[in-house]
Parts: sequence; structure tokens; C-alpha cells
Amino acid sequence: KQNVKRRASNMATRSKFRTAVKGALAAVKAGKKDEAAASVKAATPVIDSMVNKKLIHKNKAARHKRQLNAGLKALALAGK
Repeated sequence: KQNVKRRASNMATRSKFRTAVKGALAAVKAGKKDEAAASVKAATPVIDSMVNKKLIHKNKAARHKRQLNAGLKALALAGK
């Protein structure tokens, strides 16, 4: 019974993580600076909470955050 509950919780949390990352990447690729900045800012705590719950490794979280911030930085440089 515990495994069923935990698996359901983990699946929901993992889905939330994937949705946040996918939305942020889509905004970055679309070139919408304000929307991208907001979605990256919203995705960061979701990624961190995944590490705290031990659902993803800290290096995977760092890789995702680095990828999102690099895309955001590229958008900022492209606008200048």
C-alpha cells in the first residue's frame, strides 16, 4: 500500500518537474524574453524540490538549471 501511494506521488511530482522544464525551454526557444524569464524563475524551485525529495540526482538538477539559464542569457545577449 505504501509503495502504491509513494509511486503515485513520485509520478505526479516528476510530471510537474517535466512540465516546468518543458515550458521554460519552449519559452526560451520561442524567444520571448519576459515569458522565458518568468518560466525559468518558476521552474527553478520545482527542480530544487525534486532533489530534496531525492527523485532526481543533484547533478541532473544542476544540468537542467544550467541549460535554462544559458538559454535565458543567450536571449538577453541576442537582444542587445
